[in-house]
Amino acid sequence: MNAVVAERVPDAGRAARYARCVNMSKKVEWEIERDLLRGRDFDFSRKFLPDGLSLVERLSLAPGEARLMSQVQGRTYAYIFGLVERFISAGMVDAAGKHAFGNQVAMEGLLRFSGEELKHQELFRRMEQMMAQAMPAGYSQVADPNDVARAVLERRRWAVLALTCHIELFVQAHYEQSIAAEADICPLFRDVFLYHWKDECQHVMLDELEWTAEHARLTPAEHDAAVDDLIALVGAVDGLLQGQSRSDAAYFMSAAGREFPAAEAAQIEAAMLAAYRWQYIVSGVQHAHFGRLLRSMTTPAQMARIQQALKPIMGAA
Repeated sequence: MNAVVAERVPDAGRAARYARCVNMSKKVEWEIERDLLRGRDFDFSRKFLPDGLSLVERLSLAPGEARLMSQVQGRTYAYIFGLVERFISAGMVDAAGKHAFGNQVAMEGLLRFSGEELKHQELFRRMEQMMAQAMPAGYSQVADPNDVARAVLERRRWAVLALTCHIELFVQAHYEQSIAAEADICPLFRDVFLYHWKDECQHVMLDELEWTAEHARLTPAEHDAAVDDLIALVGAVDGLLQGQSRSDAAYFMSAAGREFPAAEAAQIEAAMLAAYRWQYIVSGVQHAHFGRLLRSMTTPAQMARIQQALKPIMGAA
């Protein structure tokens, strides 16, 4: 069992930010059935993801096919978030333990964070079950959430916190897309974006507090190794997205009920991967706040390494 690390007395500003996160969490607290689902089901006559996320407008599909592609991506949205929140929740339990003999408000905030991520996992499992009942057989998930969580949490804490902060921020970008004027999507899926966003607003504040605190503990050599770990994590995420996008493209073409010429099939595969890279990597990387945080905690040489690693992903998306 790992020893609990006693923290130094936090400065007043950081302590106040932890307290604010706890207050925000209590203020927006919601329940899956009572507040979000409310006995509703998904409306399969409408898209699940807005076009700004699904990138379906890149393809020349019939309206029903475009709707189906959005729904396939919506099912994977539930899968991917259920997967990443497995390691986020576990990581925040560990982070809370580091405050056990120090700032009790910080500990409460991080435990509430972890509990909210467990709630999200339950929500996304429910969504998957609901969608599976109405969609054709043949959908598959390419990675096990526990395997992914173990692999992520083996990396240095600085890198895991950076990835977590990136994820919380792109959730906010996704919510903004869901309420855009042109977003005509299933009302229940729109509420999923809304309620997920309600929690992630304070989660990203906690991510920043923990990430900057971890950064301050590292030696230059440890920090340089952590940057390499972040690059490796982003590469692993991209590998997962490549596998899932191939599976989803094949599932979509099977469910669409027609033959797709080889050239069109290739376009569908490329568009699916571009959409997933946009949703789960690029929309977070391009978030202004994430960029400011990352630049403040990297040297120019380290930032150049990160940008070089991201270049093929950014270009393709």
